[in-house]
Amino acid sequence: MNRFRKMIKSKPFIIIALLVVLIFLNNTSLFSQPSGGSPVLLAHRGLAQTFTMEDIQNDTCTAERIYKPEYPYLENTIASMEAAFAAGADIVEFDVHITKDDQFAVFHDWTLDCRTNAKGVTRDYTMDELKQFDIGYGYTADGGKSYPFRGKGIGLMPSLTEVLTHFPDKSLLIDVKSNDPQEGRLLAQYLTDLPEDQRSKLAVYGGNEPIAALKEKLPDMRVMSKATMKKCLIPYLAVGSTGYIPAACKHTELHIPEKIAPFLWGWPDKFLDRMKKADTRVVILGGDGSDFSSGFDTMEDLRRLPDGYSGVIWTNRIDRIAPAYNR
Repeated sequence: MNRFRKMIKSKPFIIIALLVVLIFLNNTSLFSQPSGGSPVLLAHRGLAQTFTMEDIQNDTCTAERIYKPEYPYLENTIASMEAAFAAGADIVEFDVHITKDDQFAVFHDWTLDCRTNAKGVTRDYTMDELKQFDIGYGYTADGGKSYPFRGKGIGLMPSLTEVLTHFPDKSLLIDVKSNDPQEGRLLAQYLTDLPEDQRSKLAVYGGNEPIAALKEKLPDMRVMSKATMKKCLIPYLAVGSTGYIPAACKHTELHIPEKIAPFLWGWPDKFLDRMKKADTRVVILGGDGSDFSSGFDTMEDLRRLPDGYSGVIWTNRIDRIAPAYNR
């Protein structure tokens, strides 16, 4: 007992105790007030058909496992994006792949085989040829007994140029699906020609190499990849307890799975405030990061968010969650 009393009165113990208290006070949200602002709603692939995530793998054909359709929209189409914005989305995410004639097709899958009546990859075809295919061909909600969108998706695969022209004043998140640096350089050429105000509303994420190539050409572009996430978050986990924000965390985008978020210094309010001051957009996703498509898709999902959360919410069902924020 005497030894314990001597220990807690020793200078090293007092210094360590004070340091622990200081770190706690510098990062706890207990005494912080949420910003009070409404969260930003990000619609993944627009308003699209959703599907069961059970036992899903990278090569799973998700068009063959959709739920019974509640609306007529197909992912990554201009109609689905219009519907998402009309439902209350602040940002719409979509995917791009390069074509044979060096355009970008707005399409999710690595191959055309699952969703369309074509085979191969977008690189095998020109943009005009891709528009001849039926992107609703492979969707079924009953194991192949019926195909509710077959014949309805011809001509609906848009080009990146069409999307950017159709939504000149909207916030968009572009997903480069490959790891080809040439795609990053080509995308930079497309974006360079845009008015500065429109380009400021865009962000790009994807493979490490195309994102690095794009960022080299367009240093002011908001981008994200696994590499940029690591450059920001690893140093932040090491020294963020002091409130220091690493340079790699400035003017970027962070996609944080909900089960990882509580391990970040200052989560939620102080972390969000720090990233806001660094001009960095924080997007919260569902799950543990094993599937970066998981989102907050029901009112019940939203109850898992911290009280007063004011960052970006990733959702696959903007129509369901937007009413919670009076959109």
